[in-house]
Amino acid sequence: MSRKIYMQQLEEEARHQARNARLAFADAGMGPPTNPRPLQHVLMEILEQGKATLDRLWETALVPFHAAVSKPAQKAYLGTFLLATASLFLLALSTVAYGLFYYNFVPQVSVERTIHLQFGNGHPHGTATLGSSLASLQPYDVSMLLHLPRTPNNLAAGNFMLDLSLLAAPGSPSIPKIPTPTASAAGMQGSTQRKLAHSRRPAILTYASLITDTASTLSGLPWHMLGWKTESEVLQVAMFEGLEFSRGSGNVAQELELVVEADEKMQFYEVGIRIVARFGGLRWIMYYHRILSYVIFTSLFWTSSMISALIAWLVLASYFPSGSTLVKKEEPTPSAIKTEPSETEPSVTEGLSDTSRTFPTLTRHMPLHFTSREGSGRFEETMKEEEDVLQSTGVQPLIAEADDEAEGAETSGFRDSGIGTSLEEDRRAQLQKRRKALPSNRD
Repeated sequence: MSRKIYMQQLEEEARHQARNARLAFADAGMGPPTNPRPLQHVLMEILEQGKATLDRLWETALVPFHAAVSKPAQKAYLGTFLLATASLFLLALSTVAYGLFYYNFVPQVSVERTIHLQFGNGHPHGTATLGSSLASLQPYDVSMLLHLPRTPNNLAAGNFMLDLSLLAAPGSPSIPKIPTPTASAAGMQGSTQRKLAHSRRPAILTYASLITDTASTLSGLPWHMLGWKTESEVLQVAMFEGLEFSRGSGNVAQELELVVEADEKMQFYEVGIRIVARFGGLRWIMYYHRILSYVIFTSLFWTSSMISALIAWLVLASYFPSGSTLVKKEEPTPSAIKTEPSETEPSVTEGLSDTSRTFPTLTRHMPLHFTSREGSGRFEETMKEEEDVLQSTGVQPLIAEADDEAEGAETSGFRDSGIGTSLEEDRRAQLQKRRKALPSNRD
């Protein structure tokens, strides 16, 4: 009977607390909590689904970007950049190498020099310097160019001789030469330079009869009066055909001597020499097919350079592998001991009130209680006293557990609001269970 009365008292207390909670919500200007409308739920779900869809689309759109900026891609970019830089550098180096090879291997195709003749003592004679224009093991065609006026003396001279000598460099080994009759007649001393080639060829002005010469002069008289034509002739006399010097810089001609032998005193406008290279083999290909030669030889130089660089890189990679990492050994350090905050340090509840308070909740829910630090100590003392009473009386809390199960079945239709789920409420619930067990034991 006492148990039934106790249960009624609890129900009255719960109704009283619910009424207080409704009054508190009314005073605060708030209505009782109600469930959200279904339309709001639908709108929220639509918004969440749209946001999730946008997030998936954004992630899908960023997949190529993430792949492009990933570490493997960065390594690939770095390797490609280094390879392209090395290729361009080696290509430029190969171009310079081919230019130097072309300059040293292919000589000048044509060399021309002017010879200034000396008149006075003996036959007209002169010298010229060739320098390093010629190359060894290269055939040359040598010819003399004579610009002669058609004077009576030159026409009366008839055939005259051209004596040409090609000499080595002044510093090369030489053999003393005895003056020849030609040199003596020309008033020249015997040259001490080594003679590499010597040639004597005849020359003569083109013959023209008196009538032909008179007619040609009369027909070209206006041009002669305007200065566009002169009574002169240019003779080209071949002195050497396929002349080739032996290997070695000392065997290549660098100077020349010319002597003009004639019975009459001759007049000259200009005397020169022309040396034309007769290319063959690789030199002919490189000179007459320059673009093709550049592409082929530069590609060969570049390929050999790339292969050499690759071999060097493999050798360095074998000595310095990129995958080997040095593991740093750290000394064991004593684990840090967690220290609890001291009493002097400010705690979380330092600024809170020391007065215990009770806040109303919904119907059939336990009220919210705030217990101060002093109240917490008193609560622990109360629980300890009740435990001593239970132990002294020997009452088992089986009936209380059954009542709890029945009470839970009665309140299963209600939904918890989420208020009052702290550890303090659990302790107070345990205390109320024990209080429920005390009246049943007294009965």
